[in-house]
Amino acid sequence: MARVTARLPRIRPQTLRAMRDGAIVACLVLAVAHLLGLLDIGVDAYTYWTVDPSSPYGASAPGTAQAYFYSPAFAQVTAPIHLLPWQVFIAAWTVLLTVALLWQAGRWMAIVLLLPPVFIDLTVGNIHLLLGAAILLGFRWPWAWAFVVLPGVGLLWFAFRREWRSLAIALGATAVIAAISFAVRPDLWRAWIELLVAATRAPDWVLIVPIPVWFRLPVSVAILWWGARTDRRWTVPLASCLALPVLWVNGFAMLVAMIPLLDPASAGSPAARWLKPSANRPLPEAATA
Repeated sequence: MARVTARLPRIRPQTLRAMRDGAIVACLVLAVAHLLGLLDIGVDAYTYWTVDPSSPYGASAPGTAQAYFYSPAFAQVTAPIHLLPWQVFIAAWTVLLTVALLWQAGRWMAIVLLLPPVFIDLTVGNIHLLLGAAILLGFRWPWAWAFVVLPGVGLLWFAFRREWRSLAIALGATAVIAAISFAVRPDLWRAWIELLVAATRAPDWVLIVPIPVWFRLPVSVAILWWGARTDRRWTVPLASCLALPVLWVNGFAMLVAMIPLLDPASAGSPAARWLKPSANRPLPEAATA
Protein backbone atom coordinates (compact mmCIF):
# COMPACT_ATOMS: atom_id res chain seq x y z
CA MET A 1 0.00 0.00 0.00
CA ALA A 2 1.36 3.39 -0.97
CA ARG A 3 2.46 5.56 1.83
CA VAL A 4 0.90 8.99 2.24
CA THR A 5 3.46 11.66 3.00
CA ALA A 6 2.32 14.73 4.93
CA ARG A 7 2.91 17.98 3.08
CA LEU A 8 3.11 21.55 4.27
CA PRO A 9 1.04 24.21 2.48
CA ARG A 10 2.65 25.54 -0.67
CA ILE A 11 3.83 29.16 -0.66
CA ARG A 12 6.36 30.62 -3.08
CA PRO A 13 9.89 29.97 -1.75
CA GLN A 14 10.91 33.56 -2.44
CA THR A 15 8.06 34.82 -0.27
CA LEU A 16 8.95 32.44 2.53
CA ARG A 17 12.62 33.43 2.43
CA ALA A 18 11.77 37.14 2.59
CA MET A 19 9.45 36.54 5.53
CA ARG A 20 12.08 34.38 7.22
CA ASP A 21 14.68 37.13 6.91
CA GLY A 22 12.25 39.61 8.41
CA ALA A 23 11.58 37.26 11.32
CA ILE A 24 15.31 36.88 11.95
CA VAL A 25 15.71 40.66 12.06
CA ALA A 26 12.77 40.96 14.45
CA CYS A 27 14.26 38.37 16.80
CA LEU A 28 17.64 40.09 16.74
CA VAL A 29 15.96 43.42 17.52
CA LEU A 30 14.32 41.68 20.47
CA ALA A 31 17.72 40.44 21.64
CA VAL A 32 19.22 43.95 21.37
CA ALA A 33 16.27 45.40 23.27
CA HIS A 34 16.94 42.88 26.04
CA LEU A 35 20.63 43.75 26.03
CA LEU A 36 19.86 47.46 26.42
CA GLY A 37 17.33 46.80 29.19
CA LEU A 38 14.42 48.17 27.17
CA LEU A 39 12.23 45.11 27.76
CA ASP A 40 11.39 42.92 30.73
CA ILE A 41 9.38 40.02 29.29
CA GLY A 42 11.68 36.98 29.56
CA VAL A 43 10.00 35.68 32.71
CA ASP A 44 10.88 32.02 32.23
CA ALA A 45 14.48 32.79 31.34
CA TYR A 46 14.60 34.98 34.44
CA THR A 47 13.61 31.96 36.50
CA TYR A 48 16.53 29.98 35.04
CA TRP A 49 18.88 32.87 35.77
CA THR A 50 17.74 33.51 39.34
CA VAL A 51 17.01 30.00 40.62
CA ASP A 52 19.32 28.74 43.35
CA PRO A 53 20.86 25.45 42.10
CA SER A 54 21.16 24.26 45.71
CA SER A 55 17.42 24.83 46.31
CA PRO A 56 15.63 25.26 42.96
CA TYR A 57 12.20 24.28 44.25
CA GLY A 58 12.04 26.46 47.34
CA ALA A 59 9.75 29.05 45.67
CA SER A 60 8.06 26.71 43.22
CA ALA A 61 4.79 26.03 44.99
CA PRO A 62 1.80 25.72 42.66
CA GLY A 63 0.45 29.11 41.72
CA THR A 64 3.72 31.02 42.02
CA ALA A 65 5.03 33.03 39.10
CA GLN A 66 8.60 31.76 39.37
CA ALA A 67 7.84 28.01 39.50
CA TYR A 68 10.80 25.89 38.35
CA PHE A 69 9.84 22.51 36.85
CA TYR A 70 13.14 21.24 35.50
CA SER A 71 15.21 18.43 36.92
CA PRO A 72 17.89 19.01 39.55
CA ALA A 73 20.47 17.98 36.95
CA PHE A 74 19.35 20.81 34.66
CA ALA A 75 19.59 23.32 37.51
CA GLN A 76 23.07 22.11 38.42
CA VAL A 77 24.40 22.01 34.85
CA THR A 78 23.11 25.52 34.07
CA ALA A 79 24.48 27.02 37.29
CA PRO A 80 27.26 28.97 35.44
CA ILE A 81 24.68 31.21 33.74
CA HIS A 82 24.33 33.05 37.05
CA LEU A 83 27.77 34.54 36.44
CA LEU A 84 26.42 36.57 33.53
CA PRO A 85 24.63 39.92 33.97
CA TRP A 86 20.91 39.51 33.40
CA GLN A 87 20.76 41.64 30.24
CA VAL A 88 23.66 39.73 28.68
CA PHE A 89 22.12 36.38 29.52
CA ILE A 90 18.62 37.13 28.21
CA ALA A 91 20.04 38.63 25.00
CA ALA A 92 22.26 35.60 24.39
CA TRP A 93 19.41 33.25 25.33
CA THR A 94 17.09 34.95 22.83
CA VAL A 95 19.69 34.54 20.09
CA LEU A 96 20.07 30.86 21.00
CA LEU A 97 16.31 30.29 20.79
CA THR A 98 16.22 32.16 17.48
CA VAL A 99 18.94 29.90 16.07
CA ALA A 100 17.06 26.81 17.30
CA LEU A 101 13.85 28.04 15.66
CA LEU A 102 15.58 28.87 12.37
CA TRP A 103 17.41 25.54 12.36
CA GLN A 104 14.16 23.63 12.66
CA ALA A 105 11.66 25.78 10.74
CA GLY A 106 13.85 27.06 7.93
CA ARG A 107 11.86 29.07 5.41
CA TRP A 108 8.74 28.59 7.56
CA MET A 109 10.25 30.50 10.47
CA ALA A 110 8.10 33.63 10.06
CA ILE A 111 4.84 31.67 9.75
CA VAL A 112 5.71 29.49 12.71
CA LEU A 113 6.73 32.47 14.83
CA LEU A 114 3.21 33.88 14.49
CA LEU A 115 1.74 30.81 16.18
CA PRO A 116 0.92 31.66 19.82
CA PRO A 117 2.84 28.74 21.44
CA VAL A 118 6.02 29.57 19.54
CA PHE A 119 5.73 33.33 19.98
CA ILE A 120 5.08 32.93 23.70
CA ASP A 121 7.89 30.42 24.15
CA LEU A 122 10.48 32.64 22.50
CA THR A 123 9.42 35.87 24.17
CA VAL A 124 9.27 34.41 27.69
CA GLY A 125 12.52 32.51 27.09
CA ASN A 126 11.40 28.93 27.73
CA ILE A 127 13.27 25.85 26.47
CA HIS A 128 10.71 23.98 24.37
CA LEU A 129 12.38 25.01 21.11
CA LEU A 130 15.62 23.61 22.46
CA LEU A 131 13.87 20.39 23.48
CA GLY A 132 12.62 20.02 19.92
CA ALA A 133 16.13 20.57 18.60
CA ALA A 134 17.49 17.94 21.00
CA ILE A 135 14.96 15.42 19.66
CA LEU A 136 16.16 16.03 16.11
CA LEU A 137 19.79 15.76 17.15
CA GLY A 138 18.93 12.51 18.90
CA PHE A 139 18.11 10.76 15.63
CA ARG A 140 21.80 10.85 14.70
CA TRP A 141 23.40 11.42 18.10
CA PRO A 142 21.35 9.44 20.66
CA TRP A 143 23.33 10.92 23.56
CA ALA A 144 21.65 14.28 22.78
CA TRP A 145 18.58 12.92 24.58
CA ALA A 146 20.48 13.54 27.81
CA PHE A 147 19.69 17.24 27.36
CA VAL A 148 16.04 16.46 28.04
CA VAL A 149 16.80 14.75 31.39
CA LEU A 150 14.75 12.82 32.05
CA PRO A 151 13.94 12.13 28.39
CA GLY A 152 10.59 10.36 28.83
CA VAL A 153 8.70 8.46 26.17
CA GLY A 154 10.72 9.70 23.20
CA LEU A 155 13.33 7.03 23.82
CA LEU A 156 10.72 4.37 23.16
CA TRP A 157 11.27 5.18 19.49
CA PHE A 158 14.52 3.22 19.68
CA ALA A 159 12.94 0.44 21.73
CA PHE A 160 9.95 -0.02 19.41
CA ARG A 161 12.34 -0.15 16.42
CA ARG A 162 14.73 -2.47 18.27
CA GLU A 163 17.61 -0.06 17.78
CA TRP A 164 19.24 -1.26 20.96
CA ARG A 165 22.59 0.43 20.48
CA SER A 166 21.01 3.87 20.11
CA LEU A 167 18.77 3.17 23.09
CA ALA A 168 21.73 2.12 25.21
CA ILE A 169 23.69 5.27 24.29
CA ALA A 170 20.75 7.56 25.08
CA LEU A 171 19.95 5.83 28.36
CA GLY A 172 23.61 5.61 29.34
CA ALA A 173 24.28 9.31 28.81
CA THR A 174 21.12 10.23 30.67
CA ALA A 175 21.82 7.80 33.51
CA VAL A 176 25.33 9.14 34.07
CA ILE A 177 24.10 12.73 34.39
CA ALA A 178 21.13 11.77 36.57
CA ALA A 179 23.23 9.49 38.79
CA ILE A 180 25.84 12.15 39.47
CA SER A 181 23.14 14.70 40.25
CA PHE A 182 21.28 12.27 42.51
CA ALA A 183 24.47 11.29 44.35
CA VAL A 184 25.16 14.96 45.10
CA ARG A 185 21.63 15.95 46.16
CA PRO A 186 19.07 13.10 46.36
CA ASP A 187 16.69 15.35 48.31
CA LEU A 188 16.30 17.63 45.28
CA TRP A 189 15.02 14.74 43.17
CA ARG A 190 12.36 13.96 45.74
CA ALA A 191 11.35 17.63 45.86
CA TRP A 192 11.18 17.75 42.06
CA ILE A 193 8.86 14.74 41.84
CA GLU A 194 6.61 16.20 44.54
CA LEU A 195 6.44 19.48 42.61
CA LEU A 196 5.47 17.74 39.36
CA VAL A 197 2.71 15.83 41.15
CA ALA A 198 1.42 19.06 42.69
CA ALA A 199 1.48 20.79 39.30
CA THR A 200 -0.96 18.28 37.82
CA ARG A 201 -3.46 19.37 40.49
CA ALA A 202 -3.25 23.09 39.69
CA PRO A 203 -5.34 23.58 36.53
CA ASP A 204 -5.95 27.24 37.37
CA TRP A 205 -2.43 28.24 36.39
CA VAL A 206 -2.22 30.64 33.48
CA LEU A 207 -1.36 28.92 30.16
CA ILE A 208 -1.43 25.40 31.63
CA VAL A 209 -3.30 22.67 29.74
CA PRO A 210 -5.41 20.95 32.44
CA ILE A 211 -5.08 17.42 31.06
CA PRO A 212 -3.27 15.16 33.56
CA VAL A 213 -0.13 13.38 32.41
CA TRP A 214 -1.60 9.98 33.33
CA PHE A 215 -4.20 10.52 30.58
CA ARG A 216 -1.78 11.97 28.03
CA LEU A 217 0.96 9.38 28.52
CA PRO A 218 -0.84 6.31 27.07
CA VAL A 219 -1.90 8.36 24.05
CA SER A 220 1.69 9.49 23.61
CA VAL A 221 3.04 5.93 23.77
CA ALA A 222 0.44 4.71 21.28
CA ILE A 223 1.37 7.46 18.80
CA LEU A 224 5.05 6.69 19.21
CA TRP A 225 4.53 2.94 18.73
CA TRP A 226 2.60 3.56 15.52
CA GLY A 227 5.22 6.01 14.28
CA ALA A 228 8.12 3.68 15.04
CA ARG A 229 6.49 0.70 13.34
CA THR A 230 5.62 2.75 10.23
CA ASP A 231 8.85 4.79 10.09
CA ARG A 232 7.21 8.15 10.77
CA ARG A 233 9.80 10.11 12.69
CA TRP A 234 7.57 13.18 13.04
CA THR A 235 5.64 11.28 15.72
CA VAL A 236 8.59 11.56 18.13
CA PRO A 237 8.30 15.32 18.84
CA LEU A 238 4.50 14.98 18.89
CA ALA A 239 4.57 12.14 21.43
CA SER A 240 7.26 13.86 23.50
CA CYS A 241 5.21 17.05 23.66
CA LEU A 242 2.08 15.23 24.78
CA ALA A 243 4.06 13.44 27.50
CA LEU A 244 5.50 16.57 29.11
CA PRO A 245 5.00 16.28 32.90
CA VAL A 246 3.47 19.77 32.92
CA LEU A 247 1.93 20.80 29.61
CA TRP A 248 1.77 24.54 29.03
CA VAL A 249 0.27 26.16 25.96
CA ASN A 250 3.75 27.22 24.87
CA GLY A 251 4.87 23.61 25.30
CA PHE A 252 3.41 22.99 21.85
CA ALA A 253 6.41 24.94 20.50
CA MET A 254 8.14 21.54 20.57
CA LEU A 255 6.04 20.63 17.53
CA VAL A 256 8.25 22.92 15.41
CA ALA A 257 10.58 19.91 15.30
CA MET A 258 7.99 18.13 13.13
CA ILE A 259 8.59 20.51 10.21
CA PRO A 260 11.89 19.09 8.90
CA LEU A 261 10.50 15.57 9.44
CA LEU A 262 7.16 16.09 7.69
CA ASP A 263 8.35 17.71 4.49
CA PRO A 264 12.12 18.29 4.22
CA ALA A 265 11.88 19.58 0.65
CA SER A 266 9.53 22.49 1.24
CA ALA A 267 10.86 23.30 4.71
CA GLY A 268 14.34 24.07 3.40
CA SER A 269 15.59 24.05 6.97
CA PRO A 270 19.16 23.34 8.09
CA ALA A 271 17.76 20.55 10.27
CA ALA A 272 16.20 18.84 7.24
CA ARG A 273 19.51 18.96 5.38
CA TRP A 274 21.39 17.77 8.45
CA LEU A 275 19.04 14.82 8.86
CA LYS A 276 19.05 13.92 5.17
CA PRO A 277 21.82 11.28 5.31
CA SER A 278 19.67 9.18 7.65
CA ALA A 279 16.26 10.23 6.35
CA ASN A 280 13.78 7.56 5.33
CA ARG A 281 16.00 4.88 6.76
CA PRO A 282 14.17 1.52 6.55
CA LEU A 283 13.15 -0.33 9.66
CA PRO A 284 15.74 -2.78 10.95
CA GLU A 285 15.00 -6.32 9.83
CA ALA A 286 14.31 -7.40 13.42
CA ALA A 287 11.66 -4.72 13.82
CA THR A 288 9.69 -5.89 10.80
CA ALA A 289 9.43 -9.46 11.99
